[in-house]
Amino acid sequence: MMTIRDDHSLAGDLAMEAGEKLLRLRAQYGFDDAKALKDAGDRSSHEFLVESLERLRPSDHILSEEGERTNPARLSANRVWIVDPLDGTREFSEAGRTDWAVHVALWEDGRLAAGAIALPAQGATLTTANPPKLPAGNGQRPRIAVSRTRPPEFVQKLAYLVGADLVPIGSAGAKIAAVLTGQVEAYVHAGGQYEWDSAAPVAVALAAGAHASRIDGSELIYNQADPSLPDILVSLPDLAPTLLAGIRDLHQ
Repeated sequence: MMTIRDDHSLAGDLAMEAGEKLLRLRAQYGFDDAKALKDAGDRSSHEFLVESLERLRPSDHILSEEGERTNPARLSANRVWIVDPLDGTREFSEAGRTDWAVHVALWEDGRLAAGAIALPAQGATLTTANPPKLPAGNGQRPRIAVSRTRPPEFVQKLAYLVGADLVPIGSAGAKIAAVLTGQVEAYVHAGGQYEWDSAAPVAVALAAGAHASRIDGSELIYNQADPSLPDILVSLPDLAPTLLAGIRDLHQ
């Protein structure tokens, strides 16, 4: 029986348990039928998270990638859980890949109040209950996490401008987690995303003291009528001014 202490613990417990269920599904289905595995993962993790939140936080609202996105009641609610039951479905369906995640975040009174990123295949869960200690950076060329399949052209130009190397990583959650664990120094994206892609990772990043914003430096705002959130910058704080200046130069 899950023991719930507070919202931070709830986010971490739910993300971790959903991740454990996804690992079992991977073992059960195997990788011969990628579509069947993806569909089962999306569905089962969504059902677990929604049912758990409805039971444990019955007065709260939920915004999930796999659920109803247009519920008008959530827009005026004080507490909305924003979840991505399986971030990185493609990577989840590929044998040997560990760069997929489960996201659970709470948007309360206009701010990210709690969040967790579970990285089940890496055996890790990062939470606002115990934020990771930010690494110091590699002391050499900064590394920027980008999409495995569609890195934005402007990020390639940005890397050249600031003298950075690009590191392909799967899900958005895995990319932001990589900033927090020292695999890269930044994540820059401008190819289109949704709130559930970044809410939980950004909650953990901010709690850890990292920089997180839109690529123009403005604040990331969640629980909007249109859940698209097309661009994001997450980085170690000392690197953020250089990246923001580079982005401004490229967009002039």
